[in-house]
Amino acid sequence: MTNNDVLRRVRYIFDFNDEKMIALFALADAQVTREQVSAWLKKEEDEAYQLLSDQQLAIFLNGLINDKRGKREGPVHTPEKQLNNNTIFMKLKIALNLKAEEVLSLMALAGFTMSKHELSALFRKSDHKHYRVCKDQILRNFLKGLQLKYRKTGKTKTDFKWQ
Repeated sequence: MTNNDVLRRVRYIFDFNDEKMIALFALADAQVTREQVSAWLKKEEDEAYQLLSDQQLAIFLNGLINDKRGKREGPVHTPEKQLNNNTIFMKLKIALNLKAEEVLSLMALAGFTMSKHELSALFRKSDHKHYRVCKDQILRNFLKGLQLKYRKTGKTKTDFKWQ
């Protein structure tokens, strides 16, 4: 998944408007314009499309954490220069204050099952012997579970069947 895909999906899941997106970046002490947000949300085929860097997505996710859980005392968390699916998954889990059982139920809601041990391996340090790389399929299913739980309609495009 690209960073732009993650940003688009999070915006859709929580129904954030442009002002809210800009405010989330501001909560992580970053200033962005409506034009930047708009360019990041466009499809790749669009001429105005701009690639969202790892650091920009990290700033957005840190802002989401600050919004959902409150800003921590002390120095501002430095955004990561490089992100991977494991870090994105962890930041979303932290922002929503989810426990392992809640994450597993969201995954099950999306039709994807995994054990608690498999899940914990995704959140270990990369040099740990039981560390496991979070593949796109896992992150996609987690986001789909979030969508089914948090999106007002609760339906995905693939849930609608033509009669």
